[in-house]
Amino acid sequence: MKEKLLERFSKYLSFATTSDPNSTTYPSTNAQLLIGDFLVEELKGIGLVNVEKDQYGYVTALLPANTPETLPTIGFIAHFDTAPDMPGIAAPRIVENYNGQDIILDTETNTILSVQDFPELKDYIGQTILTTNGKTLLGADDKAGIAEIVTAIEYLIAHPEIKHGAIKVAFTPDEEIGQGVIHFDVQKFGCDFGYTMDGGGIGELEYENFNAAGAVVQFQGRNVHPGYAKNKMVNAQLLAMEFNGLLPEFQRPQYTQDYEGFFLLTKMEGTVENASLQYIIRDHDRKLFEEKKQLMNSLVEFMNKKHGLDRVSIEIKDQYANMREKVEPVYHIVERAEKAMIDAGVTPLVKPIRGGTDGANLSFKGLPCPNIFAGGHNFHGKYEFVPLESMVKAVEVILNIVKA
Repeated sequence: MKEKLLERFSKYLSFATTSDPNSTTYPSTNAQLLIGDFLVEELKGIGLVNVEKDQYGYVTALLPANTPETLPTIGFIAHFDTAPDMPGIAAPRIVENYNGQDIILDTETNTILSVQDFPELKDYIGQTILTTNGKTLLGADDKAGIAEIVTAIEYLIAHPEIKHGAIKVAFTPDEEIGQGVIHFDVQKFGCDFGYTMDGGGIGELEYENFNAAGAVVQFQGRNVHPGYAKNKMVNAQLLAMEFNGLLPEFQRPQYTQDYEGFFLLTKMEGTVENASLQYIIRDHDRKLFEEKKQLMNSLVEFMNKKHGLDRVSIEIKDQYANMREKVEPVYHIVERAEKAMIDAGVTPLVKPIRGGTDGANLSFKGLPCPNIFAGGHNFHGKYEFVPLESMVKAVEVILNIVKA
């Protein structure tokens, strides 16, 4: 199974599927359609039915039940785009029988996957680790998830003695730019519940995620010749700096963990005349989330009272919500995944997602959808890696979930 997973994962990596947040098309890049075409043929080739790619690039397929017993229809979902933070790699670097030492990713730039910075490496001594070349991200997020789902389905087809209900699979574009399932037809997909294979290290099981919003704050200055600026000039950039300084410093990502939320300044632009700040706002707790948005509105009001003339304006848009409220009423699906992990010899690590997932939006569309580990670490950058043995365990977890 390891060899098949590595072969399949490597093939998926050969498709450059970086999503583009500035695109006006769906999916955002044509390359995502190309990997979709490949997946359609692969799924047909291993024996799935009702395989299709729709106008939005969603690839779906069915493995029919092989028992007359009444069982739930379960879906498994993963995304094939990779984050726009860095280009993707064409093939993984393979570190066999990892010895517990630093891994040199690129000698030219002296880029090192160091144990000091990433102590979790020690958990994988003796295993096969797949890394980047130090200049790209890897793409385990989430091509590892796709490889695990397809490999599990292929195994079920080859082993009909494993009885199971109907299983649906779905592979989606543009998750990394927050557009992954905006056009996804949950009713047509037709599952009782599902799982995204899009988590991190081995054992991760998540059914809580951030409530999320984005904010754009605009600052209007007044530019005059600096030699004659006394009592006239208003520097929009300084207004922006003042606004950011009024936000609580301890609520920045570098100071938060677990259930703690944050404000993150993601982009700043400006001149004396005009400036803008872009933020993301995150919190697991709905009340605290609403308080964070209200704080930003209150700061705008304060600054306009202080500086006058509506110098500051803000636009806040909600992005996604915490799926906990949709999953808790059907908590048995979390327990099902926990048992599947234990049966595979994996210790479940039930924890909140400090981010978002397609599963959150799917849950609010009517498909409760916890998130299961795909095995990778350090997503979205050149230090990303995935142990091959973790991917094997993810396959075993899928098999245990669907067993009658």
